[in-house]
Amino acid sequence: MTDACSVKRRYLALWFPLLPTERLRIQQGVDSAGTGGQPDGPLVLVAKIKGALRLCAVDAQARALGISPGQTLADARALQPDLIVADMDEEADRHWLQRLARHCIAWSPHVTLAPPNGITLDIAGSDHLFGGEAGLAAQAEDAFAAIGMSVCMATASTAQGAQALARHARLPVTSEREALRALPVLALGLDEEATLALRRAGLKTIGDLASRAAASIAARFGADAVTALRRLLGEEQAPIDPLAQPEPLHFERRFAEPVALQASIAACFLELLREAARTLDERGLGGRRFVLTLFRSDGARHRLAIETGLPTRDPAPVLRLFDERIGTLADPLDPGFGYDRITLFLPVTEPLGTSQPALDGSEQDAGALADLIDRLSTRLGPASLCRLEPQDSHIPEQAQLALPAIHARAPLPWPTPPVGEPPLRPLFLFDPPQPVEVIAQVPDGPPHRFRWKRRLHEVRLYEGPERIASEWWRRKGGEAPGKAGLTRDYYRIEDVRGRRYWIFRHGLYDEKPDPNWYLHGLFA
Repeated sequence: MTDACSVKRRYLALWFPLLPTERLRIQQGVDSAGTGGQPDGPLVLVAKIKGALRLCAVDAQARALGISPGQTLADARALQPDLIVADMDEEADRHWLQRLARHCIAWSPHVTLAPPNGITLDIAGSDHLFGGEAGLAAQAEDAFAAIGMSVCMATASTAQGAQALARHARLPVTSEREALRALPVLALGLDEEATLALRRAGLKTIGDLASRAAASIAARFGADAVTALRRLLGEEQAPIDPLAQPEPLHFERRFAEPVALQASIAACFLELLREAARTLDERGLGGRRFVLTLFRSDGARHRLAIETGLPTRDPAPVLRLFDERIGTLADPLDPGFGYDRITLFLPVTEPLGTSQPALDGSEQDAGALADLIDRLSTRLGPASLCRLEPQDSHIPEQAQLALPAIHARAPLPWPTPPVGEPPLRPLFLFDPPQPVEVIAQVPDGPPHRFRWKRRLHEVRLYEGPERIASEWWRRKGGEAPGKAGLTRDYYRIEDVRGRRYWIFRHGLYDEKPDPNWYLHGLFA
């Protein structure tokens, strides 16, 4: 049997090895936000199998302790008494995998589920939009890491080959053909009995099996083994069932006679919103973007669009936002001789389940804040109201990015210092940091006094240094280490008047002979 990967397609396989436990961690973290968080420790998921509680999934901490799926709960607790135990929920895992797959539509229109913990993307024709296969894979890895999901990825000419490489190969793969042949026969996805029979026959790798004639393989191990091998090597195309993309919701009203009365137009619009609410409720969705188009009888069109920070299907707040949007128009809506058609289009929807109000009213407060953000963003424009979004950087001025509040994710709670301790970071940062003149008792010591804006400040108390190294991995090839940026030593200081400052020395003395000092922030 020979390889014939002649199909000119490329597939990206995503394998989530810890999906059940990470899914539970993420959901527990969301559910317990503001209530102390989730418990820390090795997590295992169990189910009753043959009269005993057995481990079906374990997290990375448990695996590092020698605990693996298939063990009984009693044996696992003998190794680690402090296990966190939860029930295996395969239905929740399937739903979670579908949610992850829907996010992948942003990278490819052809997304296929590979249950129980895999997703395959047909990236032929779309990878160049993200800088090639490597760029797309890096973007996907960053996106899933941001939500706390571990993922292994591989590309191949067949969907089955990509999944097999992601699950069983040592990544990254340099030669697809050699890597496929080196895979264990477990990668065929056959049942346990067939896989054991192949191993007993001395056929341990795909290459061993591919060297045999197809007829002898079918006679001894069944036709399924031949089919799986041919699909893995690209000699046979497996049927693909891509994830169906839901059509955007569209609602319409036509009139036999054009309507021009404001009351009639408002009544029609409210009827469209209520119809949309019923459809959204049936699908378990909420709208994030609503587009209203009014078609005048003379061919003119008036198009109004609003966005919400959270998914909603309540007509009342949507109607208020459209009133705000109409109020910002430079020219009022002129129906002319009347409108003969009105449409409502929902291009962006998100899952929205039912929620129970909290006893402390926190959910109501969050909803009121979201409504305020929606109204102000509609009235003033999305760029007029921003929210700080955390970024993957430890450099203070790069650790957050100001994004439109209506587009940013829900904010994370700010870390609070221990009772009686001052905050680690100031509330106000200078951008850029302001230069100061510092006098220190020793060259690499803390400030003794400093001059800022021509005023001298005597230091009474200080704390530090907190050393923040440069991001050396951002250094371009061939550059000297110093070109990546200088090390910073930060000090929290208090002057004799009780004012608190955040000052840093830019560079160590072995990096720069005379490093400069800067004032980066002010504490409240």
